[in-house]
Amino acid sequence: MAGNYIMYLTGQHPHPPSDISLINPITHVALAFMNSALFNKVLTDPPTTKPEWEKKLFTTVDKVRKQFAPGTKVMIAIGGWGDTNGFSEAARTVDGRKNWAANVAAMVKEMGADGIDVDWEYPGGNGADYKQIPNSEKKWEIDAYPCLLSELRSALGSDKTISAAVPGLPRDMLAFTPETLPSILESVDFFNIMTYDLMNLRDTVTKHHTGLALSLESIDAYIAAGLPPSRANLGFAFYVKWFRTEAPTKGSGCDKNPIGCRTVLLEDPNTGESTGQAGAFSWNEPAPGEVASSFERALAGGRYDDYVPIHYGGVGEGGGHYFWDKKENIWWTWDTGEAIKKKMQPIMVARGLGGAFAWGLGEDGPKFTHLQALGTRIERDWDCEVISGCDWDR
Repeated sequence: MAGNYIMYLTGQHPHPPSDISLINPITHVALAFMNSALFNKVLTDPPTTKPEWEKKLFTTVDKVRKQFAPGTKVMIAIGGWGDTNGFSEAARTVDGRKNWAANVAAMVKEMGADGIDVDWEYPGGNGADYKQIPNSEKKWEIDAYPCLLSELRSALGSDKTISAAVPGLPRDMLAFTPETLPSILESVDFFNIMTYDLMNLRDTVTKHHTGLALSLESIDAYIAAGLPPSRANLGFAFYVKWFRTEAPTKGSGCDKNPIGCRTVLLEDPNTGESTGQAGAFSWNEPAPGEVASSFERALAGGRYDDYVPIHYGGVGEGGGHYFWDKKENIWWTWDTGEAIKKKMQPIMVARGLGGAFAWGLGEDGPKFTHLQALGTRIERDWDCEVISGCDWDR
């Protein structure tokens, strides 16, 4: 594997596959997560010890190294959805940035990690707390974010890897602009672009949560802002999402065309919390009881919405596996192995991307069929086409 092939390993599903053919191509493993606020304390002298740091993570770097091929980089992901306060506190002042970066560097050294994945969702606003703290009060973070990354690079040195998990929806790319990207790229090796959850609680009509067209729109937005394609990694989701729709009798039109039909209220307008009319689960867990029967129908009747490219402006539409359950008015959206395959040529190859990643590795257990599909297609369709040249006779 000549490019980046990255897997997040999570505390919810911490077990990688035993099949070494699925493990060997992986170039980076990001252990998710450590909380960003842990690193805002004044650096102790001597610094926090390795056992104390390890208590803050679900596993150890040493243990994970033994589960993957020699040479696989083991990184630690800091942040995640809902973890914004620690980053914001750190980024606010010069001293705060220096202290945070020094603490992270001390942790990396003590634990023996190869780098850091910065998962701030999101600098500039639109995070989980957007109803409590309006974006206008976070505008300063847009300029502070590159400064925080710069301090992190200085503290870690050039031999460690820094990646940034960045939003997939253009509406959330507040801190990733033609003005900010040059300084961000001075510190970050590559972007893990979260081209999933592209439908979420803030939407009011159905769409594919990790579909081809919306993923391409995301990638193109970053490239247009100045991100070199070779430093962009495409995100894949090893989980399923569902959303309750309005009944057709209310004029939503889901029975005629379930793509783009209206949902019920998914998000509390005051708190931003879920109204309980949507959800997600990984392949490593059963469907929740209240939607289990509906999901059985989805698996049996799901179909692929063919991608339709637009050659004169725009990126096209469609390109996702879905099912609308007319019995319970539920929209289902997920990737199959075939849907994964269909993203390779129009996105990975056509845009010349640097790699791919998935959330998350253990989430695809115990069968790991999506992992197998992703690894196979990357090697056949992207690695040979973009990186090394293809031998089409094999």
